[in-house]
Amino acid sequence: MNAPLLNDTFLRALRRQPTDHTPVWLMRQAGRYLPEYCATRAKAGSFMGLATNVAYATEVTLQPLDRYALDAAILFSDILTVPDAMGLGLSFAQGEGPKFAKVVRDEAAVAELAVPDMDKLRYVFDAVTSIRKALNGRVPLIGFSGSPWTLACYMVEGGGSDDYRLVKSLMYRRPDLMHRILAVNADAVAAYLNAQIEAGAQAVMVFDSWGGVLADGAFQAFSLAYTRRVLDQLKREHDGQQIPRIVFTKGGGLWIDEIADLDTDAIGLDWTVNLGRARERVGHKVALQGNLDPNVLFAGPEQIAEEACKVLDSYGNHPGHVFNLGHGISQFTPPEAVSALVDAVHSHSRRMRQSPAA
Repeated sequence: MNAPLLNDTFLRALRRQPTDHTPVWLMRQAGRYLPEYCATRAKAGSFMGLATNVAYATEVTLQPLDRYALDAAILFSDILTVPDAMGLGLSFAQGEGPKFAKVVRDEAAVAELAVPDMDKLRYVFDAVTSIRKALNGRVPLIGFSGSPWTLACYMVEGGGSDDYRLVKSLMYRRPDLMHRILAVNADAVAAYLNAQIEAGAQAVMVFDSWGGVLADGAFQAFSLAYTRRVLDQLKREHDGQQIPRIVFTKGGGLWIDEIADLDTDAIGLDWTVNLGRARERVGHKVALQGNLDPNVLFAGPEQIAEEACKVLDSYGNHPGHVFNLGHGISQFTPPEAVSALVDAVHSHSRRMRQSPAA
């Protein structure tokens, strides 16, 4: 746990300090596109069998780092562990998305909600500690959670959704109930992330995956306000080290300025946003993370390198950029495509640092 970091490029970029290359990691970098992940998942028997087993979670977290020169590891888990600990009964059917046995759609269900006992999530914190030890200083470890709004979407809908009809109906019909759900979620997420920090996470990320489905005005009231409530409760330091935080709102390009006003170190951006213009808007207030379209990885290596360079050139030769995809990597991505991407990001960004005119 106390091993010195051999590669702190990711943390320095989040602090907007100069780096000799642009650090890169990928959302969902430990996943089904890797044959070794699929083999471990088969041994575990199910997704939750994988996520709740400390040894397996450690193994799959390190798999992409053994294959690629990534600059950060991210805890292998799921954003829905918190509502599962609230007693909603999370399950993953083969080939399907997450499902909850219980849904939260009326006063009685909302009244039952409470911040869960963090001991119910001990398997997550034990995995964080195990992964941090296994990394032995190779790269930093990112902890994460879903945002209060994103968790609420799943809790009300009972799973994924194409139109968010149920959660939006509740929000407009009974905003009082939605605010109650979000307040409980925010306090639970803050406790959850603080426990990850105590267990060894060196940065934390809030995935507001569905914030972008909200109308302007509703986003500020039902998503942004509760992400702020999380951040206001988070530990800023642990064991003498600053713990940077990242907020990623998919579809949140409209609200970059407001997200940048949060107490966050970095904003994650999806692929619809121009990084250069985003940097002009936020200045040096926050670092930016992103934002290659994940489907670029289905092109050939030359095209992948070309598109990666466009993202880097758009941001420019300035500190404060963490390269990532604009959303999670597809399970159908050829593994060799990631090699092409990581190599291109590292080599082109190093050339940029060496050229004052870049």
